[in-house]
Amino acid sequence: MPKSKESSTDTPTPTVDFEPSHAPVESELRLQGKAVLEMEALAILAIAQRLNEHFDLAVKLLSACAGKVVVTGMGKSGHIATKLAATFASTGTPAFFVHPAELRHGDFGMLDEKDIVVALSGSGETTEIKLALDPIKRLGIPIIALTGNINSTLAQHSNAVLDVGVAREACPLNLAPTSSTTAALAMGDALAMVLMVQKGFKPEDFARSHPGGSLGQQLITVADIMRSEQEVPTVHLNAVYGDVLKEIDKRRLGFTSVCDDHGKLQGIITDGDLRRTLVNFGAAVFEKVASQIMTKGPKTISSKSLAVEALRAMEKHAISDLLILDDKERPIGLIHLKDLLKAGII
Repeated sequence: MPKSKESSTDTPTPTVDFEPSHAPVESELRLQGKAVLEMEALAILAIAQRLNEHFDLAVKLLSACAGKVVVTGMGKSGHIATKLAATFASTGTPAFFVHPAELRHGDFGMLDEKDIVVALSGSGETTEIKLALDPIKRLGIPIIALTGNINSTLAQHSNAVLDVGVAREACPLNLAPTSSTTAALAMGDALAMVLMVQKGFKPEDFARSHPGGSLGQQLITVADIMRSEQEVPTVHLNAVYGDVLKEIDKRRLGFTSVCDDHGKLQGIITDGDLRRTLVNFGAAVFEKVASQIMTKGPKTISSKSLAVEALRAMEKHAISDLLILDDKERPIGLIHLKDLLKAGII
């Protein structure tokens, strides 16, 4: 069949060019989002530059507090205050949030002269905060202010004033609290983290504050889940092959520790060591003692180490058990891969 002639008006088949001709142009939405993030980041950098002796005083007041830290704020500042109270509480400083309006309607009974108040107010003139200031001062409770107005009523009634003022909000209308609440949140975190260091707060302390969830699991120590000394398979250096085999079979862990007369760890013997010795020596294997079969320098871990560290060590060395030693290098326990699984570490 003869081919028909292409009409000059036929639309040519389009081709696709997979090579980018120029860099992608950012969308207007992304540009707006980036502008907000950059504006809030600049607000934090600005308040960092304005830190002064009042920050030192605030940390000292919090460190000396023999009672609780009572955090208060209204509206959006109240939401930030709630988060700040939770951060204090989880890092070793007893704290709680109280609504400023409720202070004058019965909640003053929650305060004690040993407490300290951290008050958040962008303007420093929030009515509910102002009305609570005199009763707080009458109790002799120190006040730390986080405010954007260092000349405000709140600032004048406070022992330490932290300036969290911002040039403008990230809100396009310069109305919705955005940069200002971010600045207050960051300042509160700075207080809590510095206070945490001053108190010598340790990972195990954090674990006690976070017993549940993934944080708690990450901070479980080896001591929390290790098996006791009585469960550690052990033979003496002079134990014969048959006795070593019996100990490994009895404990069903696939290995045994080898210790000297003082109970000090000298090595371990695994199922694999037994097999290799049998292959190499045949019937003469029964004349071998533990010191001739064992592998020296077994992997161990401290009972104070985090369980996640034990898991990393097992993965690195392709092993399923770690021995725990005392300060005289005597086995006081062991941790098995199954123990990590039961504890939710894996």
